[in-house]
Order: sequence, then C-alpha cells, then structure tokens
Amino acid sequence: MVLLKYITALAIAALALYGCSNEQSLQRYLVDKQDDNNFVKVDLATSLLQSESADFSKEEMDVLNTVKKINVVAYPIKEGNTAEYEAEKIKVKEIIGQEKYKTLMKMGSNTKGATLKYLGEEDAIDELIVFASDSERGFAVFRLLGDNMRPDEILKLMNSIDRGDIDASKLKSIGDLFDLGQ
Repeated sequence: MVLLKYITALAIAALALYGCSNEQSLQRYLVDKQDDNNFVKVDLATSLLQSESADFSKEEMDVLNTVKKINVVAYPIKEGNTAEYEAEKIKVKEIIGQEKYKTLMKMGSNTKGATLKYLGEEDAIDELIVFASDSERGFAVFRLLGDNMRPDEILKLMNSIDRGDIDASKLKSIGDLFDLGQ
C-alpha cells in the first residue's frame, strides 16, 4: 500500500513537471505586450472587417466565418530602439520557431520578408500566424484565430479586399509599416 502511494505521488509529480513548459506561447507574448507602449496593437473580430457594401458569396461567407479573431502586434523601429527591436524580434522568432508551429510559406530577402506559420492540420488550421519584418521599419505579428481554416480558401477570400468587401482600413496603420513591395 505504501509503495502504491509512493508510485502515485511520483506519477503526479512527473505529470506536473511535464506540464510546466519553459516555452513561451505566442498568445502569452501578445498578451504581455498589450501594455507595452513600444508596440502597436490591434485586436479585431472579423465581423468588424466587413465593409458596409460587402457582397460576399455564400462560399466567401463560409470561409470568413472560419476566422474568429485577428490579433496584431507591431514593433516599429524608432530612433534609438534598434537594440530592443532586435531583442524582441529574436523572441518572436524563437516562439514561432517551436516545433508546434508548421511553416506554410516564407518570402522576402535578408532585410525584409514574411513567414506564414500555422497550428492545426494543413486542411483544418486553428491558428494562422504571419510574421513580417523590415530592417528599416520594424516587425509585426498577425495572428488569425479560427476553426478549421483552409489556407487555399483564405487566399481566395483575399480577393474580397480588392473588391472592397473587406475593410482593411482598420489594419492600414500596421500595413503601412510593412509594404513588402518597396
């Protein structure tokens, strides 16, 4: 009986230690930066992105409904904050470099670029992460939370921006930091 109690106590202790991870989550990082004035923050429900004149097809509405929320945190480079910028950029890269984040795509050069990562299954994504950086402007992390999002369908939905169905003006200030086409 004493041996059983000893084994049970060891098992509980092992589970407790295993459950405590030193890896920081992206969610924790974004929450921690909410009160940091060096960051620009935007949290949006996707319903707020629909323009008043939106004319979505049923298929587009179904895709849009898979995206529940968008979190954006950006760190613009200002005079004198280059060292802090580099430190924060390393933290984000370490977080999204964790094995649980799978890479969808990378693009850019040595000075600017973007990486798309996700959590979930390739055809049923629960979290889509875009990390964009520019060595002259700063970096931003876009986090889309949803249920069973499909990347191919999300890309099709991006055509809605061109038609004016999605009001991207709420993200314009952050987008201006990272015009990757320059």
